[in-house]
Amino acid sequence: MNVPVWVNGELLDPAQASVSVFDHGLMVGDGVFETIKIVNGESFALTRHLDRLRLSARRMDLPEPDTDAIADGIGKLLAVAPAWGLGRIRVTYTSGRGPLGSDRGNQGTTSVVIVDEQTPFPATANVTVVPWPRNERGALSGVKSTSYGDNAKALAFAKARGGAEALFGNLAGNLCEGTGSNIFIVRDGRLLTPTLESGCLAGITRALVVEWSGAEEVDVPLSALYEAEEAFLTSTTRDVQPIRLVDDTELPVAPGPITTQAMKVFAERSAGDLDP
Repeated sequence: MNVPVWVNGELLDPAQASVSVFDHGLMVGDGVFETIKIVNGESFALTRHLDRLRLSARRMDLPEPDTDAIADGIGKLLAVAPAWGLGRIRVTYTSGRGPLGSDRGNQGTTSVVIVDEQTPFPATANVTVVPWPRNERGALSGVKSTSYGDNAKALAFAKARGGAEALFGNLAGNLCEGTGSNIFIVRDGRLLTPTLESGCLAGITRALVVEWSGAEEVDVPLSALYEAEEAFLTSTTRDVQPIRLVDDTELPVAPGPITTQAMKVFAERSAGDLDP
Protein backbone atom coordinates (compact mmCIF):
# COMPACT_ATOMS: atom_id res chain seq x y z
CA MET A 1 0.00 0.00 0.00
CA ASN A 2 1.32 3.41 -0.98
CA VAL A 3 0.81 5.53 2.15
CA PRO A 4 0.59 9.28 1.43
CA VAL A 5 2.74 11.89 3.13
CA TRP A 6 1.56 15.16 4.65
CA VAL A 7 3.29 18.35 3.48
CA ASN A 8 2.14 21.76 4.70
CA GLY A 9 -1.43 20.59 5.20
CA GLU A 10 -1.80 18.45 2.08
CA LEU A 11 -1.88 14.67 1.71
CA LEU A 12 0.29 13.79 -1.27
CA ASP A 13 1.53 10.69 -3.04
CA PRO A 14 5.15 10.16 -1.94
CA ALA A 15 6.26 10.15 -5.57
CA GLN A 16 4.74 13.60 -6.06
CA ALA A 17 5.60 15.17 -2.71
CA SER A 18 8.48 17.64 -2.69
CA VAL A 19 10.07 20.53 -0.86
CA SER A 20 12.20 23.24 -2.40
CA VAL A 21 15.90 22.59 -3.00
CA PHE A 22 16.33 25.98 -1.31
CA ASP A 23 14.68 24.77 1.90
CA HIS A 24 17.01 25.53 4.81
CA GLY A 25 16.28 22.15 6.33
CA LEU A 26 18.17 20.71 3.37
CA MET A 27 20.62 23.54 2.84
CA VAL A 28 21.94 24.05 6.38
CA GLY A 29 19.98 21.69 8.66
CA ASP A 30 17.89 24.58 9.99
CA GLY A 31 15.01 22.64 11.42
CA VAL A 32 13.75 20.32 14.14
CA PHE A 33 12.04 16.96 14.12
CA GLU A 34 10.29 14.29 16.17
CA THR A 35 10.00 10.53 15.83
CA ILE A 36 6.82 9.11 17.36
CA LYS A 37 6.02 5.44 17.84
CA ILE A 38 3.00 3.80 16.26
CA VAL A 39 1.56 0.89 18.23
CA ASN A 40 -1.20 -1.10 16.51
CA GLY A 41 -2.22 1.89 14.42
CA GLU A 42 -2.10 4.51 17.20
CA SER A 43 0.52 7.07 18.16
CA PHE A 44 2.28 6.86 21.53
CA ALA A 45 3.01 9.88 23.76
CA LEU A 46 1.91 12.28 21.01
CA THR A 47 1.31 15.19 23.40
CA ARG A 48 4.84 14.96 24.85
CA HIS A 49 6.39 14.76 21.39
CA LEU A 50 4.52 17.78 20.04
CA ASP A 51 5.38 19.74 23.19
CA ARG A 52 9.05 18.94 22.60
CA LEU A 53 8.76 19.94 18.93
CA ARG A 54 7.55 23.36 20.04
CA LEU A 55 10.33 23.62 22.60
CA SER A 56 13.01 22.68 20.05
CA ALA A 57 11.63 25.24 17.60
CA ARG A 58 11.60 27.90 20.30
CA ARG A 59 15.20 27.16 21.26
CA MET A 60 16.24 27.51 17.60
CA ASP A 61 14.28 30.79 17.31
CA LEU A 62 12.00 29.27 14.69
CA PRO A 63 8.36 30.39 14.39
CA GLU A 64 5.95 28.40 16.54
CA PRO A 65 4.90 25.25 14.64
CA ASP A 66 1.17 24.64 14.14
CA THR A 67 1.05 21.47 16.19
CA ASP A 68 -2.74 21.23 15.92
CA ALA A 69 -2.40 20.99 12.14
CA ILE A 70 0.46 18.52 12.48
CA ALA A 71 -1.59 16.35 14.86
CA ASP A 72 -4.47 16.45 12.38
CA GLY A 73 -2.08 15.36 9.62
CA ILE A 74 -0.83 12.50 11.77
CA GLY A 75 -4.39 11.37 12.37
CA LYS A 76 -5.19 11.40 8.66
CA LEU A 77 -2.09 9.37 7.82
CA LEU A 78 -2.76 6.80 10.53
CA ALA A 79 -6.32 6.43 9.26
CA VAL A 80 -5.05 5.19 5.88
CA ALA A 81 -1.85 3.42 6.93
CA PRO A 82 -1.66 -0.38 7.23
CA ALA A 83 -2.25 -1.91 10.66
CA TRP A 84 1.44 -2.23 11.54
CA GLY A 85 2.21 -3.83 14.88
CA LEU A 86 5.03 -1.30 15.21
CA GLY A 87 5.58 1.82 13.15
CA ARG A 88 7.04 5.28 13.31
CA ILE A 89 5.94 8.82 12.55
CA ARG A 90 8.53 11.34 11.41
CA VAL A 91 7.60 15.01 11.84
CA THR A 92 10.03 17.50 10.27
CA TYR A 93 9.71 21.25 10.69
CA THR A 94 12.13 23.67 9.02
CA SER A 95 12.56 27.41 8.56
CA GLY A 96 11.56 26.99 4.91
CA ARG A 97 13.09 28.49 1.78
CA GLY A 98 16.16 30.61 2.36
CA PRO A 99 19.20 32.10 0.65
CA LEU A 100 22.45 30.24 -0.06
CA GLY A 101 23.90 30.77 3.39
CA SER A 102 22.93 30.82 7.04
CA ASP A 103 20.53 33.78 6.80
CA ARG A 104 16.92 32.66 7.01
CA GLY A 105 14.32 33.51 4.41
CA ASN A 106 10.86 34.98 4.94
CA GLN A 107 8.73 32.73 2.74
CA GLY A 108 7.24 30.58 5.48
CA THR A 109 8.15 27.36 7.22
CA THR A 110 7.94 23.77 5.97
CA SER A 111 6.14 20.98 7.82
CA VAL A 112 6.30 17.33 6.73
CA VAL A 113 4.82 14.18 8.29
CA ILE A 114 5.72 10.67 7.10
CA VAL A 115 4.63 7.31 8.54
CA ASP A 116 6.26 3.95 7.97
CA GLU A 117 6.65 0.50 9.46
CA GLN A 118 9.37 0.02 12.10
CA THR A 119 11.55 -3.08 12.40
CA PRO A 120 11.85 -4.09 16.07
CA PHE A 121 15.26 -3.69 17.68
CA PRO A 122 17.28 -6.75 18.77
CA ALA A 123 16.84 -8.01 22.33
CA THR A 124 20.23 -6.58 23.37
CA ALA A 125 22.61 -3.97 22.00
CA ASN A 126 26.35 -3.69 21.53
CA VAL A 127 27.51 -0.08 21.80
CA THR A 128 30.66 1.79 20.81
CA VAL A 129 31.98 4.88 22.59
CA VAL A 130 33.10 7.42 20.00
CA PRO A 131 36.08 9.78 20.37
CA TRP A 132 34.15 13.00 19.70
CA PRO A 133 32.51 14.66 22.73
CA ARG A 134 29.17 16.38 22.82
CA ASN A 135 29.41 20.09 23.57
CA GLU A 136 27.04 20.50 26.50
CA ARG A 137 27.40 24.29 26.20
CA GLY A 138 26.60 24.48 22.47
CA ALA A 139 23.70 26.45 21.03
CA LEU A 140 21.93 23.25 19.94
CA SER A 141 22.70 21.22 23.06
CA GLY A 142 19.62 19.16 23.92
CA VAL A 143 17.71 20.33 20.81
CA LYS A 144 16.25 17.72 18.46
CA SER A 145 17.65 19.49 15.43
CA THR A 146 17.82 18.17 11.86
CA SER A 147 21.56 18.95 11.98
CA TYR A 148 22.51 15.30 12.43
CA GLY A 149 25.92 15.17 10.75
CA ASP A 150 27.67 14.38 14.05
CA ASN A 151 25.28 11.51 14.67
CA ALA A 152 25.59 10.05 11.18
CA LYS A 153 29.39 10.06 11.41
CA ALA A 154 29.35 8.57 14.92
CA LEU A 155 26.92 5.80 14.02
CA ALA A 156 28.97 4.82 10.96
CA PHE A 157 32.07 4.73 13.22
CA ALA A 158 30.27 2.44 15.66
CA LYS A 159 28.91 0.08 13.03
CA ALA A 160 32.34 -0.30 11.44
CA ARG A 161 33.47 -1.61 14.84
CA GLY A 162 30.56 -3.94 15.49
CA GLY A 163 28.41 -1.56 17.52
CA ALA A 164 24.73 -1.00 16.83
CA GLU A 165 24.70 2.39 18.58
CA ALA A 166 27.33 5.05 19.25
CA LEU A 167 27.65 6.68 22.66
CA PHE A 168 29.05 10.14 23.40
CA GLY A 169 30.76 11.59 26.39
CA ASN A 170 30.76 15.35 26.84
CA LEU A 171 33.44 18.01 27.28
CA ALA A 172 33.40 17.48 31.05
CA GLY A 173 34.26 13.81 30.59
CA ASN A 174 30.84 12.59 31.64
CA LEU A 175 28.49 10.16 29.92
CA CYS A 176 25.99 11.93 27.66
CA GLU A 177 23.83 10.02 25.14
CA GLY A 178 23.66 7.94 21.98
CA THR A 179 23.00 9.11 18.44
CA GLY A 180 19.31 8.32 18.82
CA SER A 181 19.01 7.14 22.40
CA ASN A 182 19.48 7.94 26.05
CA ILE A 183 21.60 5.81 28.35
CA PHE A 184 20.96 4.36 31.83
CA ILE A 185 23.41 2.44 33.98
CA VAL A 186 23.17 0.52 37.23
CA ARG A 187 25.94 1.36 39.70
CA ASP A 188 26.04 0.12 43.30
CA GLY A 189 22.47 -1.06 42.80
CA ARG A 190 21.24 2.42 41.79
CA LEU A 191 19.62 3.20 38.43
CA LEU A 192 21.31 6.31 37.03
CA THR A 193 20.99 8.43 33.90
CA PRO A 194 22.92 11.57 32.85
CA THR A 195 21.40 14.91 33.71
CA LEU A 196 19.98 17.12 30.97
CA GLU A 197 22.85 19.51 31.77
CA SER A 198 25.18 16.85 30.33
CA GLY A 199 23.97 17.93 26.89
CA CYS A 200 21.75 14.94 26.23
CA LEU A 201 18.35 15.15 24.58
CA ALA A 202 15.37 15.17 26.92
CA GLY A 203 14.11 11.87 25.54
CA ILE A 204 10.43 11.04 25.94
CA THR A 205 11.14 7.41 26.86
CA ARG A 206 13.94 8.61 29.15
CA ALA A 207 11.50 10.84 31.03
CA LEU A 208 8.97 8.04 31.41
CA VAL A 209 11.59 5.60 32.71
CA VAL A 210 12.79 8.21 35.23
CA GLU A 211 9.19 8.77 36.33
CA TRP A 212 8.06 5.14 36.35
CA SER A 213 11.22 3.40 37.58
CA GLY A 214 12.68 6.00 39.92
CA ALA A 215 15.98 6.52 38.09
CA GLU A 216 18.30 9.19 39.48
CA GLU A 217 19.54 11.98 37.19
CA VAL A 218 23.21 12.50 38.04
CA ASP A 219 26.49 13.32 36.33
CA VAL A 220 28.04 9.96 35.43
CA PRO A 221 31.75 9.70 34.53
CA LEU A 222 32.20 8.15 31.11
CA SER A 223 34.48 5.53 32.66
CA ALA A 224 31.59 4.28 34.80
CA LEU A 225 29.94 2.84 31.71
CA TYR A 226 32.60 0.15 31.46
CA GLU A 227 32.17 -0.77 35.13
CA ALA A 228 28.37 -0.81 35.14
CA GLU A 229 26.51 -3.70 36.73
CA GLU A 230 23.81 -3.28 34.08
CA ALA A 231 23.07 -0.73 31.37
CA PHE A 232 20.34 -0.04 28.85
CA LEU A 233 19.33 2.33 26.08
CA THR A 234 15.98 4.07 25.75
CA SER A 235 14.38 5.65 22.71
CA THR A 236 11.00 6.08 21.11
CA THR A 237 11.12 2.99 18.92
CA ARG A 238 13.35 0.73 21.05
CA ASP A 239 11.66 1.40 24.42
CA VAL A 240 14.13 -0.17 26.92
CA GLN A 241 16.97 -2.14 25.29
CA PRO A 242 19.60 -3.87 27.47
CA ILE A 243 23.27 -3.32 26.61
CA ARG A 244 25.40 -6.45 26.35
CA LEU A 245 28.75 -5.08 25.21
CA VAL A 246 30.48 -1.69 25.57
CA ASP A 247 33.33 -1.62 23.07
CA ASP A 248 35.16 -4.84 24.04
CA THR A 249 33.82 -4.93 27.60
CA GLU A 250 31.02 -7.41 28.25
CA LEU A 251 28.66 -6.32 31.01
CA PRO A 252 27.94 -8.84 33.78
CA VAL A 253 24.35 -9.49 32.68
CA ALA A 254 21.95 -8.26 29.97
CA PRO A 255 19.30 -7.78 31.05
CA GLY A 256 19.96 -7.67 34.76
CA PRO A 257 17.23 -7.54 37.42
CA ILE A 258 16.89 -3.75 37.51
CA THR A 259 16.79 -3.53 33.71
CA THR A 260 14.26 -6.36 33.56
CA GLN A 261 12.03 -4.52 36.03
CA ALA A 262 12.33 -1.27 34.06
CA MET A 263 11.36 -3.14 30.88
CA LYS A 264 8.36 -4.73 32.60
CA VAL A 265 7.12 -1.48 34.11
CA PHE A 266 7.53 0.41 30.86
CA ALA A 267 5.66 -2.25 28.86
CA GLU A 268 2.78 -2.33 31.34
CA ARG A 269 2.45 1.42 31.85
CA SER A 270 2.76 2.30 28.16
CA ALA A 271 0.18 -0.33 27.19
CA GLY A 272 -2.24 1.15 29.70
CA ASP A 273 -1.91 4.75 28.50
CA LEU A 274 -1.00 5.68 24.93
CA ASP A 275 -0.59 9.38 25.77
CA PRO A 276 1.06 9.47 29.19
